[in-house]
Amino acid sequence: MIKILIAEDEEPIANLIKMNLSRAGYQCTWAQNGEAAADLMEEGKFDLVLLDVMLPGINGYELMDYARSLELPVIFLTALGSTQNKVKGLKMGADDYLTKPFEIVELLARVEAVLRRYHKTETVLNVFDIVIDTASRSVTRNGEQIPLTMKEFDLLLLLARNRNIALYRETIYENVWGGEYVGQSRTVDLHIQRLKKKLNWDNEISAVYKIGYRLEETV
Repeated sequence: MIKILIAEDEEPIANLIKMNLSRAGYQCTWAQNGEAAADLMEEGKFDLVLLDVMLPGINGYELMDYARSLELPVIFLTALGSTQNKVKGLKMGADDYLTKPFEIVELLARVEAVLRRYHKTETVLNVFDIVIDTASRSVTRNGEQIPLTMKEFDLLLLLARNRNIALYRETIYENVWGGEYVGQSRTVDLHIQRLKKKLNWDNEISAVYKIGYRLEETV
């Protein structure tokens, strides 16, 4: 399982990140200050570090140097959103820089992108009674393949990686089809209905009023 260290001093933010990353299948560890984060980096074999800049004790920039010496991928998560701060973080060797506040779906996408760059992504996802193999782009139930179109597979993968998160139709369209969503388009709704029918998921994918859709999974 992919292991992620969350170095964040604000507990509510850390808990929100941890909850959603855990639902996406990642194993998360939280460090509330810079010293604890440094200790965990040295002790644990992490695949990725999510690093706040303004940490008590040892700040994020100082930790970035340490993470680089351990060859750990890093995404900065910080309220410091100026171009100067972003350039500084990226020049120090960070793999990405995300400014607070951010949407969880964007964080998950960036985490996946960095892990993919380092060839550390999980290739198999288990959701309810189906198995999604991202390498072969196949979906099976009890060993039997469920035939999906390319867009249906991409749609399922987006929902599976963002379990229990209400995804706007705009977000779904941009991630699966690319380009800008046109409000009157029924593309997303039609593909959702086709996907539910093929998977026999009447209740697992639910409509969220005036927003879009959510894959419901009890943790």
